[in-house]
Amino acid sequence: MQFIHAYYQWILAFHIIAVIAWMAGMLYLPRLFVYHCETTPGTAESERFKVMERKLLRAIINPSMIAVWILGLTLAFGRDAWHEHWFHAKLLLVIAMSGIHGFDAALVKAFARDANIRSARFYRIWNEVPALLMVAIVILAVVKPF
Repeated sequence: MQFIHAYYQWILAFHIIAVIAWMAGMLYLPRLFVYHCETTPGTAESERFKVMERKLLRAIINPSMIAVWILGLTLAFGRDAWHEHWFHAKLLLVIAMSGIHGFDAALVKAFARDANIRSARFYRIWNEVPALLMVAIVILAVVKPF
């Protein structure tokens, strides 16, 4: 616990950096899906989107989500936030964001198999869900309304 207190600001800084990276990927990936829907399976353009989606997920989204969880839980232990109601709500929303992440990973696999069943319109709407969750999570973390 002493370690966490001594490096709390550093842990917080790296947590914020990881959140920014995770959210950048979570907002960009559905946009790639929108454009991917507009391509013909098997074309060079479709194959390029598959590579972009896979690399974005593996190189940015997955590692940053892992960092967010590790650093966030470390901060929660350091602050003893487990008894605070704003933290419970934030944790629930981060779990929801992680579920969206998992669904997006399944979508990457579906596109890789040329098995997408959803429209570009679906992905345009889906793209807004992580943004709305992000707004709520930031407000809970900064304002701590309850």
